[in-house]
Formats: sequence, C-alpha cells, structure tokens
Amino acid sequence: MAYGPDKKMVVGVSSRTLFDLTIENEIFETQGLDAYCKYQTEHEKDILKPGPGFQLVKGLLQLNERREGPELVEVIIMSHNSPNTALRIFNSVAHYNLAISRFVLVSGASLAPYLAAFHTDLFLSACEEDVQCAIDSGIAAGIICTEYSMPYEAMQVRRIPTATAQIRIAFDGDAVLFAEESERIYREKGLSAFEENERVRAMEPLAEGPFAKFLRKLSDLQKEFAYEDCPVRTALVTARSAPAHERVLRTIRAWDVRVDEVFFLGGLEKKEILKAFGAQIFFDDQPYHTAGAAEFVPAARVPYRRGMLEEPRRECEMPAISQ
Repeated sequence: MAYGPDKKMVVGVSSRTLFDLTIENEIFETQGLDAYCKYQTEHEKDILKPGPGFQLVKGLLQLNERREGPELVEVIIMSHNSPNTALRIFNSVAHYNLAISRFVLVSGASLAPYLAAFHTDLFLSACEEDVQCAIDSGIAAGIICTEYSMPYEAMQVRRIPTATAQIRIAFDGDAVLFAEESERIYREKGLSAFEENERVRAMEPLAEGPFAKFLRKLSDLQKEFAYEDCPVRTALVTARSAPAHERVLRTIRAWDVRVDEVFFLGGLEKKEILKAFGAQIFFDDQPYHTAGAAEFVPAARVPYRRGMLEEPRRECEMPAISQ
C-alpha cells in the first residue's frame, strides 16, 4: 500500500530545537521581552546557527527527496515568537534550504492546542509545559536538552562519520516506548520485585507508552525503503538486563514494529553507547540520562503523564517567546 498523505509523518519543532538561540533566550530571561524583540529585529538578517535538532530535521526533510509521490515527512516550526520577531527564523530556514513551509507563531501563548489541529506525530520543544500538555494528550513529545548540549559544530566532529548518512533515533524503554507500569514497580518495590514481575509476565506484551504510536509510524516509514538501503535506523537503549529482556523482545514482536538495534545495559551509562550508535536524537524519561547523552548526541526528556509517576517539574512561567 502506498505511503499516502494520510500516513505522512508530521513533526513539530520549536525554534530553539532547530536553531541555537542561547544568547537570545538569555536576553529574554535577563532583560525582558522588549529587549529580546529589539535584538531580534536588529539582527534579523543574521543567520542563526544550527541547534540540537537541526541534523534530525534536515535528515527527515531529505527523506522526501528519496522517492517520488506524496511527502513522507512534514516539519512545522511551532514557535512562541511573535510575527514581529520571526523574520530571523524565516531567513535562517531559507539560508539552510530547509523545505519548511508551515509556521505557527503564537506570541508567547501555549502551543498545545495546535498540536492536534496539525495532526502532529512528534513534538520537540524547550518549553516543558507545552511538552507536558502534548504527552497528556497522547502525542509523542520531548523536552529538547539545550542546557547540556554541545555546540552543533563540535557534535559533528564527534559523530561517527558513517552515522550522518542515516537518520538514527534511539529510545529508552519503560515510560517512553512502553508504559510506566514496570517502572512504578521498580520505584516502589525495588529491582528484585521488578525482575520477578517481568519474568512471570514475559509472555504478556508491555502496554504502550507515549512513543509507541510514533515508533509504529517510524516503522511504517522504514518499510517504504529496501531494508539494506533504509535511511532510518532505530535503537532501543534500556537499563534493563536479563531476566527482564524477554518481555521487551516479545513486545516488539507483538507490536510488529521494526527496531534495528537493542541494548540491554543492566545499569551501565547510556551515553557511550549513544555516541557509538551516532544518534541524532535520544528520548529518555530520566534527566540523568538525557543530560549525560547530550554531551555527545542531541537528547530530549519525555515527561510522565500528569498523575502518573511523580517527578520534579519546572513549569514555563509564561512560555518564553524565544522558544
């Protein structure tokens, strides 16, 4: 069956995901909105440097050039910028020849109501509240890690050369691809109880987590290409180990999705594996892992749904207009 318009993958990204707005965001936070707007209009012809999600976005857009027919992927910039401050973003998109034609500019308001309206499959932003609302609405979303990320140029130097030819996306398991049920058992009762639960229920597929639908969409997209020439490669990088491995593998089989590489790390740090894999984005629910991963690859934290596993959560006061 052809990959028709109804199956197109829609990715929403904030301006801080696509471009490096570190200086601009600092002006907003320390000097206020007027100073930020003044700076952006004065520098609207200055091209922004790539941000942590730039390589991922560029790669996704290039998929549309790999085959004829309807687009496989659409990227929409969803920004808290106002129309008066957005020309610099438009100019930067044009400079890098990014095939992006749709923009959402909300002048500091919440972006959450527009995610479903645009049929968004994945949303990446630096604003935690917008991402939280997306997760609560059943949309795969991640808080892009800007605080610990190395500059784009340095990341390209460290990246494995062969990895740049593919889009490489890595996921954590529990509370990301899978539901947080097993994670809750581990937190409340410890490792032994967690492992026993997974051993006893090894034949029972895990419930879907916030990124299950996105993984299915990604898997369908991969099927549009020959296996040996697929431009997208995925990995599951989990702290699980035997005997908690079987349920994961049977779940992937039951879902009938493609996961190219699986790493059961048994508590080892993930960042070296992600560096070797050459991930262009890594999704995890733990700040510790996203902060570590961001030293080498772009990373995004996936918040828990409200009312599920509690975690310290920093609200966006009024969403930063620079995001």
